[in-house]
Amino acid sequence: MRLYTLIILLSGIQLCAFAQKHPIVFETSIGYNKVKSRLAENLMYKQSFFDLKSEVDQWLGKDIDVPVPKDAAGGYTHDKHKANYLLMFGSGQLYQLTGEKKYADLVKQMLFKYAQLNPTLKNHPQATSSSPGRLFWQALNDANWLVYAGMAFDLIHDYLTPEERNIIANGAFKPEVDYFTKGIPEWYDLIHNHAVWACAGVGIVGIATDNQDYIDMALYGSHKDHKAGFIAQLDGLFSPDGYYNEGPYYTRYAILPFYLFANSINNFNPELKIFTYRNNILEKALEGALEQTNLNGVFYSYNDALKDKTFVTNEVVVALDIASQIYGCKPAYLPVIKSQGRVILNQAGLSVSNALQKQKNILPFYPYKSAEYTDGPLGNKGGVTVLRSGKDSHLTSLVYKYSSHGMAHGHFDKLNINLYENGNEVLQDYGAARFINIEQKWGGRYLPETKSYTQQTIAHNTVTVDEISHYNGDESVSEKNHPIKLFSSYGKGNVQVVIAMDSTAYTDVKMQRTICMLTLPNIPKPVIVDIFRNLSDSSHQYDLPFNYLGTVISTNFKYKSNNDFLQTLGSKNGYQHLWKIAEANVSGKFNQFTYLNQNTFYTISSSTDDSATIYFTRIGANDPHFNLRNDPSYIIRTNGDRQTYVNVIEPHGNFNPVSEIATNAYSSITDISKIQDDENYTIASITLAEKKLIIFQSNNNFSTTQIHRIKMGKDVFEWTGPICVFYNNKIIK
Repeated sequence: MRLYTLIILLSGIQLCAFAQKHPIVFETSIGYNKVKSRLAENLMYKQSFFDLKSEVDQWLGKDIDVPVPKDAAGGYTHDKHKANYLLMFGSGQLYQLTGEKKYADLVKQMLFKYAQLNPTLKNHPQATSSSPGRLFWQALNDANWLVYAGMAFDLIHDYLTPEERNIIANGAFKPEVDYFTKGIPEWYDLIHNHAVWACAGVGIVGIATDNQDYIDMALYGSHKDHKAGFIAQLDGLFSPDGYYNEGPYYTRYAILPFYLFANSINNFNPELKIFTYRNNILEKALEGALEQTNLNGVFYSYNDALKDKTFVTNEVVVALDIASQIYGCKPAYLPVIKSQGRVILNQAGLSVSNALQKQKNILPFYPYKSAEYTDGPLGNKGGVTVLRSGKDSHLTSLVYKYSSHGMAHGHFDKLNINLYENGNEVLQDYGAARFINIEQKWGGRYLPETKSYTQQTIAHNTVTVDEISHYNGDESVSEKNHPIKLFSSYGKGNVQVVIAMDSTAYTDVKMQRTICMLTLPNIPKPVIVDIFRNLSDSSHQYDLPFNYLGTVISTNFKYKSNNDFLQTLGSKNGYQHLWKIAEANVSGKFNQFTYLNQNTFYTISSSTDDSATIYFTRIGANDPHFNLRNDPSYIIRTNGDRQTYVNVIEPHGNFNPVSEIATNAYSSITDISKIQDDENYTIASITLAEKKLIIFQSNNNFSTTQIHRIKMGKDVFEWTGPICVFYNNKIIK
């Protein structure tokens, strides 16, 4: 049992030993008095107040519809109940900030309607999962409702009579809490983002209604046995350095209930020191999520992510404001806060707004840096490394994912890479197939193609063996395994390296991938060297795709376009969704493909062990409802037992469509060869800008102190550590 778990266990006995003064969940009465006295001091805070007032005032004096649920995500009843809980929360805030009873009365009347509706509800008619909702099609959305409705109740607590409080607590809240904790306890007790919302909702309602039973179930699970609940979520979903198991897109979603409930606990009993639990794990989680965004604030799209969510979303606004009050408003936060353009209406929002107003020199972007995150509660289940070069709008970021599966939202993508440059996505992860809350598209749910294509290995920039996805596409098996990082060096110098290995995705194939981001003399942009070794005792088909975004410019090989008749690349495991647009059989060992993305040229130069087949593909086959984007891919296929790919990804040049001038449109790489590739060493020679770039890699000793010495002809090369880069006969460090 962790130290802080013990503290909370001991303190929990006394949590409701005395009557609490309300409000206390979102903000305390003392806090609101401070906020009201300074409401007009800051423009962003004042604007956020009037924006909320404008939204709420249009509903004053109206009979708010609280409909019987019938629609899936995106339908009228779904959207209405979501709008209602936001309206109640907003109106409750305005009651505290203005003292005007009309706002409290709006909340009361709406909660009375829910007190009549909720006891009558059974499973939602559009429910399709094992955790159906009552107000919404899934229980997760009901948990969202409970979080916001609980905060709204707390905000008008003292406006209500004791009898009115009981009507709402027993009618509106109890059916939902009972359903979560008694009706579907297996869902409520999951270590999962859904359960984070559920625990937060039950806990917030518990604090708001002075219900110790609810608080205990929120903290420790439906059985109060410490195997589930909020504390177990903090322990189980984050690695020690704050990486969230489902990836940054879902950190964004879960961070809101984590911070809102932690904030409630902190207001309720600050002696519990919830924000310092696990060495400030919530601070690390938020900063890890921010670090895993593109220049435009979009969260990296691996796992079941959608590419439209940025750090200006409401979840991050709330979390960042609270974090700034608790941990301090760091200069790194300010460009994000400025982009968000709004704050929450409590002391946290006021302090952030003041910090922004006082700071004269705000950074143009979040100060991104190379970063590495372990995965798993103990940090021993692989991880994710982000290699970066450059600064601000000239930033290059490569994401190397060697993490565990990521639960139901994970993909079969061991040793996957994604590339971003200057804010543009260059080598993509598709993310998820979903049109969220657009009812016409599968009720706004995840589309079937999420499982049939986007989660499959071929949809990622990593190797698929024999057209079979990693772990044969079995989530239960994938969850039990993970890659291993062998070595990394990042964040300083001209050579940044990550080496990871996976021997579990396939029963008889070991995959080892080395990614080097190199900053070289007189080469204006970083060069990425990718050495991907696939080792087996039997022969296999290996497919390595590069899911590029851009327009084909040229190749150094001839290909045949399939103009008259399209065929799919395969029949299952995602291959059935890929049209073969063109293909080439190449006998040479040096192949190049150049494409144009947002006026920058990118060349993928490749060396394979044997002859290869190259495919140009496009998504869209077997997609009768047009659920998938028609994105392209460049796939290198080889056959054999031991196959080592050496690829160099080279950004270069520029095309100016206004002046119609293309500069440095040709790759500076003219040859790649493997000098040695065995159990001891892989040595790759690359001719770049008429100079030799040689990568030396140890394959069986990854000690940082081991000295290696190799003789090549008359030359002797010596280095320390598992990898070394020579450029123009000099070691690059």
